[in-house]
Amino acid sequence: MRAKLSEAVRIYSKAARYCSRTGLDQEVQFQRDANFEIFTETDLLRESAWVILCSGFRESTVRRLFDYISLCFCDWESAKAIVDADPACRLAAIKGFGNSRKVDAIANVAFTIVQLGFDSMKWAIHSNPIDGLQRFPFIGKVTSYHLAKNLGLDVAKPDRHLVRLASRIGFESAHELCESIARSVGESTRVVDLVLWRYLADAPQIGLRKGADSDQQKVHDDVTGT
Repeated sequence: MRAKLSEAVRIYSKAARYCSRTGLDQEVQFQRDANFEIFTETDLLRESAWVILCSGFRESTVRRLFDYISLCFCDWESAKAIVDADPACRLAAIKGFGNSRKVDAIANVAFTIVQLGFDSMKWAIHSNPIDGLQRFPFIGKVTSYHLAKNLGLDVAKPDRHLVRLASRIGFESAHELCESIARSVGESTRVVDLVLWRYLADAPQIGLRKGADSDQQKVHDDVTGT
């Protein structure tokens, strides 16, 4: 156990330095500050939209378009504001993001919150976070962890990069990997998840040209089989 934890912490330390060096501190701090107990209606609308859009799409593409999508959906002011503006929100969003199924899914979240009431929805999510979030379209067994994590639940998403890294080092799951590192370094599991994911996911795009350390591409290739 000590050997595999030592290797995991070594990789995490490199990943944390990478995130700091490449200006990702704000993204890491957002994850650190998220609080599952007090997430708001705006938080739920915004983060569910983010995860819906990211499902099957490059994160960089979603990030580039997300401010525009946010404006189309009333800047996530409330579910009622979105429902009252329907279908104008969806029509505007489709002009900038052509996947109508995902745009409709974002609107569906707002309609569901209005129908059930935010307080009732929040209670259901708090009672059973992973299953409760799967009532939303495009939120399945894996993406429910992504959404729960972004709302502040201290879990790791079973992303393919993290699952393969966990297996390679000798952990049973991505959550066990991230939780073990978190306990060792005094960080939250969700932050460890983000830092490792960013380090691995960015490797094919940046290579060594923009200051990635020499271990980054090797770790990525090892866990992806490339």
